[in-house]
Amino acid sequence: MIWRLVLLGGVWVCLLGAEGRGRGGRTVTFHRTQQDESQGKVRTRTRREASSSSGTSKLSHGPSFSACRLHLTPAEHEVLDDNTHETGFNGDDGSYVILTWVGDGTGVVLVLSTISAPLDSFLEGGSSRLYRSTDYGKSFHDISHRINNTFMREEFGVSVGPGSSVILTADTPVLDNPGGVVFTSTDAGATFKFIQLPFHLAQPITYHFLNPDYLVALSIDGGLWLSLDFGAKWTKVHDGVHSFSWGAGVNLFFSCSRVDTVEADKRGDWVLKRTKDLGKTFTIIHEDIYSFGYIGAFLFFSVMEDLRSPRVMYFSSDQGETFSRALLPSASTEQFYSILDGDEDMLFMHVDNPGDTYFGTMYTSDDRGILFSKSLERHLFDGQRKSDFTNITSLRGVYLTNKLDEDGRVRSVISFNRGGMWRQLNKPENVDCREQIKSCNLHIHGEHSRNNRIVPMVALSEPTAIGLVIAHGTVGDSLSSSQHPDVFVSSDGGYNWRGTLRGPHHYSILDSGGLIVAVEAQREGQVKTIKFSTDEGQCWKSYNFTDQPFFFAGLASEPGTKAMNVSVWGFRPEEDGQPMWVAVTIDFQSLITRECNEQDYEEWLAHSTEGGDSERNGCVLGVKETYRRLKKQSVCRNGKSFVVSKKQSPCSCTREDYLCDYGYYRHVNTSECVRQPNAPNKTLEVCLNGEEDELLTAGYRKVPSNKCEGGFNLQLAVQTVIRPCGVKPSPGQPARSSSPDTHFDTPRERLVLILVCAGAGLIVLVAVVSALLAVRRVVYRNRSPVYRFSNLQIQDDDNVESATSSNGTVCQQDSDDDLIE
Repeated sequence: MIWRLVLLGGVWVCLLGAEGRGRGGRTVTFHRTQQDESQGKVRTRTRREASSSSGTSKLSHGPSFSACRLHLTPAEHEVLDDNTHETGFNGDDGSYVILTWVGDGTGVVLVLSTISAPLDSFLEGGSSRLYRSTDYGKSFHDISHRINNTFMREEFGVSVGPGSSVILTADTPVLDNPGGVVFTSTDAGATFKFIQLPFHLAQPITYHFLNPDYLVALSIDGGLWLSLDFGAKWTKVHDGVHSFSWGAGVNLFFSCSRVDTVEADKRGDWVLKRTKDLGKTFTIIHEDIYSFGYIGAFLFFSVMEDLRSPRVMYFSSDQGETFSRALLPSASTEQFYSILDGDEDMLFMHVDNPGDTYFGTMYTSDDRGILFSKSLERHLFDGQRKSDFTNITSLRGVYLTNKLDEDGRVRSVISFNRGGMWRQLNKPENVDCREQIKSCNLHIHGEHSRNNRIVPMVALSEPTAIGLVIAHGTVGDSLSSSQHPDVFVSSDGGYNWRGTLRGPHHYSILDSGGLIVAVEAQREGQVKTIKFSTDEGQCWKSYNFTDQPFFFAGLASEPGTKAMNVSVWGFRPEEDGQPMWVAVTIDFQSLITRECNEQDYEEWLAHSTEGGDSERNGCVLGVKETYRRLKKQSVCRNGKSFVVSKKQSPCSCTREDYLCDYGYYRHVNTSECVRQPNAPNKTLEVCLNGEEDELLTAGYRKVPSNKCEGGFNLQLAVQTVIRPCGVKPSPGQPARSSSPDTHFDTPRERLVLILVCAGAGLIVLVAVVSALLAVRRVVYRNRSPVYRFSNLQIQDDDNVESATSSNGTVCQQDSDDDLIE
């Protein structure tokens, strides 16, 4: 997993954004500039404050809480002093510093210092500096000569693939050059190979998520290029391409113009194609494409079936072999939609309310990505196109988000069963609410708050740190922008919380959760202190890592949370007035020397609550999970070899293991699934793979990936009728014709058949054909529920952040403006 953090340095420092880049390591970008960040922004809706509280700029303090503070002993201080390493990058005037960890556990860190410059404004004589560390950032060596001191584009940065592969992209003028230049390395940057490309890159080269030799590139003239030998040789496989995405295996999807020229560019008039043999042959998936993407195991694309109608969304769970239109209840034609998250089992989708309401409805899909059920109403989606939806990766099935209630206040809710049910967060156990607060709950700051510079980080969790969640929040009736955000920690995946640090902080998880580090966020002033905890935030110690404070840019640590060292990056003004980049790496391995043994671990039943039914206690998504995890009071190292260990046992099914089916919603008071008023009956007709399945439903369907057995018994959906339907066939597949032995099972069809059979001769034959066509049109138009998606006005800037899916592939960047945020 790779993260890209862009931080603005100057009088004060603020976290700007995050995006994925590559897969085999982590990339962190620090930005130093004096320019106003607000310049050059795309046109968006007006921002909304985090709550309806007073707009005063002076922040108040929330309810108090007690947090444990411990002092370093002289011996501990001496150990940390001996294992703290500071590097000053003297004479380096780069405005961007891009850090990249290469490989897994190699200790190699590459640092590229460069500036941001458009492709057509090549700086004559400009160069970038490249540094390399082999000891996890404790020391660096200038290796700029290995890339011929070439000027590298910040926009492309450093691309890291599986293993120890690295690609650096040079900023090459388009004029007078046949193609661009890249430098490749297969030994984590120890050596580099110069490669002259036969084309100019339009975006960074994309690795295959498993094989580093397989590379895909898009040229500025719309050519799709493939390399099967890590860039040594390139072959153009298609022209007129607009976007692409790897699928499962070696499936490669791309959208292109109907003719092989970029001049035929018209969104909504593109063709979606697939190659399964690395560009030898191609299959047309669908025409009239506006956009497409790939996430989890799902290929999705929006189609403009009619220029006067909104777009329609289709999903495929078998690499485009078959696909079906997504069915979303109560979706008006004025709404936009956004895929929030997805994996092999299901998708989360937000459908926005019409107008500038800043909220909408969240839906969850079935395991085919076709049927969507309502999960949460009034889901917050702010004017900057940001959602607070967060997957808590430290515990299965947990998701966190914010909703905008009818009183105009933002409140946090959490789900422990993949969106089946949502509830407010409990009050932190060490927080005392004031009597005048009518409702006392914890509310978490998300992407909306980070985008508005209220907090520097969103909630943090890691799969190897079981149950651990760190987040900024406020305690009270709702989330408040006029209240100082504090840091809260949960050790059980979000069920219970504790206040742990006053004020906003930057934080990071190390040693699989055995160590947490934090640096206080400073809007003004410089930093010199890092805080650390060995008991999941219950107690903290502080260490001054430098005698010369500097302006903070960010924390950086090796991916995977197994590292024991962390680097604090920033810049320090020099006597000549020029800032100097500074990196301080602190190695805690010498402070926490003891390796953990069996006595340091405990058995923990996830999702368990006190006083609950012993048989059902801990049952979530149909199973009980018992983890082996570190005791809070144990001060020891999990180590690099630590792996998560758990035991599973199935549970009996209950109503909580089911979602409300298509056309149903969960009643607020009874939690039962009741039919929506506009649902005429319990019959559901769905067109799948060219056949219309008529299904009966009791209003419930099991949550995807739920493994419960027996228990809550429903007369679930059973297939009653299968017949051809009017789904538009794929251009790459022959249209399915009506068969002579088609079965007629509904009353309407039987009546038509009887009337037709009463005639004879040529009149009878004509009547049969007419009746069949009429029945198919009536069934498709009047009985099959049809819900479409709107075409929002296209923003001037079509760039959309891509999201890394669970299989390591990245959603293509040409998604709808309202598809992926």
